[in-house]
Amino acid sequence: MEFEKITELIQAVSKSDLTNFYMEEGNLKISMKAGKKARVKGLQTAPVVVQGAENLTEQEEVLSQKSAPQGKTIKSPLVGTFYNAPSPGAKVFVQEGDTVKKGQVLGIIEAMKLMNEIEAEEDGVIEKILVSNETMVEYGQPLFVLGQE
Repeated sequence: MEFEKITELIQAVSKSDLTNFYMEEGNLKISMKAGKKARVKGLQTAPVVVQGAENLTEQEEVLSQKSAPQGKTIKSPLVGTFYNAPSPGAKVFVQEGDTVKKGQVLGIIEAMKLMNEIEAEEDGVIEKILVSNETMVEYGQPLFVLGQE
């Protein structure tokens, strides 16, 4: 199976409501499992204060703030593991406050041992990095907030 077909398959499964997927074609075996949460559209709730809020991820903190950074949100194009550097111990691709150019690599998402570069879609400044290194990300999950220069 070609790389493009595998990528299309990953995206199709990610977009669907499937939680498990298995495929076997010759010597190739593909198994995917997603821990998806139910989605509720059009529901607005009041903020809830939770004890132990110090354990919130940075992404949850930013999304819960009323004055969240304004800018373009760069989202994950697929399900996988996010990496902020090309290899362990290497310099990170970007940090908050860095100026980036269109096409510049911001991070990598590994899916099925394939590395997919996440690139800036336009010039700007990294206002906020919403995920940590080696974090599992879902399709459409916000990764970065990109502001104007």
